Amino acid sequence: MFNWDSFTRRAPVLLGIGLLTACTVGEDYEQPDVNHPDRWSELETSGLKNGQLDRSALNAWWKSFGDRKLNDLVNRAVSGNLSLKAAASRLLEARSQRVVAGSARFPTINLGGDMIRTEFSQTSRTPYPTGTVYEGGFDAGWELDLFGGIRRQVQAAKANEQAKMESYGDVRVTLLAEVAVNYVEIRAYQARLTVAEANRDAQAKTLELVEANVQGGEASPLDLTQARSNLEMTRSQIPAIETALARTRHRLEVLLGQAPGTLKAELNTRRKIPVAPADIAVGIPAEVLRRRPDVRRAERELASQSAKVGVAVAELYPKLTLVGTVGLESLDSGDFLKSASHVFNVGPSVKWNIFSAGRVRQNIAIQNARQKQALIAYEGTILNALKEVEDALVSYGKEMVRRESLRKAEASTRESVKMAEELYRGGETSFLTVLDAQRSLYTVQDQLTQSNARISTNIIMLYKALGGGWQ
Repeated sequence: MFNWDSFTRRAPVLLGIGLLTACTVGEDYEQPDVNHPDRWSELETSGLKNGQLDRSALNAWWKSFGDRKLNDLVNRAVSGNLSLKAAASRLLEARSQRVVAGSARFPTINLGGDMIRTEFSQTSRTPYPTGTVYEGGFDAGWELDLFGGIRRQVQAAKANEQAKMESYGDVRVTLLAEVAVNYVEIRAYQARLTVAEANRDAQAKTLELVEANVQGGEASPLDLTQARSNLEMTRSQIPAIETALARTRHRLEVLLGQAPGTLKAELNTRRKIPVAPADIAVGIPAEVLRRRPDVRRAERELASQSAKVGVAVAELYPKLTLVGTVGLESLDSGDFLKSASHVFNVGPSVKWNIFSAGRVRQNIAIQNARQKQALIAYEGTILNALKEVEDALVSYGKEMVRRESLRKAEASTRESVKMAEELYRGGETSFLTVLDAQRSLYTVQDQLTQSNARISTNIIMLYKALGGGWQ
């Protein structure tokens, strides 16, 4: 008969054993201190301010360009990009793994029942040669976390989940930057086409003028050949730009999770290159490192691996599990539910892999090596983050200087074309001077267009380097 008094007397003892779980092997994780500069070395070069990061502006930095189409494309990319969906799926997987790891801290309880018909040997001494046994009840087991192995598993799983969350953020930050860069490049190629077509038309008019002059005996056939060559060289640039435009649009379409060609009509209308105001506060390195999701991901991966070292160390020690059964057992189905059919058993189970110590120690060495690798990866991620910000700052600052020179060069070259054409019509210079001036104008205008685009893309890359687009 089931004795509840006996069970309740033993329960406090069993509970006391379960509370002996304060010992946790392995070192507790502490985030390592990594040296970093106090300020950006290229800040002065960029001409930007060193104010505190505006988190709200960084979270939606693309809106600073004031381009509704860009805003729409960003929203569609966030909902449709396949890489971002895969990162979200990995996060859900890690979350479930954390729940599974945490469930190991609690008892497992199973409900079962059997009806077993048994026939014994006629020559045996069993008093019941045949019979049926009816059994039913609960089986329970509870591994007591005496040395913290389960706790370390939970810590590792939780840190891994956090790492996957930051990995999702890193994919999102990169995605937003790539969408914006490709959009800017599309508008830049369209602007370059406009420049090329304008120069083509101007050179075509020059060719008509030269043809008339040749017929009137005022120009040589060499002038005509040079004018035609100049026009065809300009025309040859247009297909190359159109190809680059199409390829860039295809990349953007894939980023949105769409088939190539779906945005062709939507982006066919030419628009200006989007420009963002240059009033970004870049903050200090420490603030940026705390914000960037790739740095936080690397730190969480290090924390997860540190906990796995503790899991490996716990394998050196014995495992204590409380097992028990509460149920009913009877040889007669009519007596199955009677109190006299109650049965229970409870007790500890100890397992210790004392003959596998060598294997366990080698696994500890493996986990320690992986922890060192994770630390190196964390330090490398920090250095790369600092580099990306410095690169973006110097690229933006130097391109601003370059664009100013190109603007001046474009104004001077435009004037040179007018002067060369006037001198040629007056017979004071050769036609080659006109062609050189026209070629120079086209080159400068094309470079100025590309410089305008680079300034916008450098701003985008700076936002990305600052961790923009993720909280």
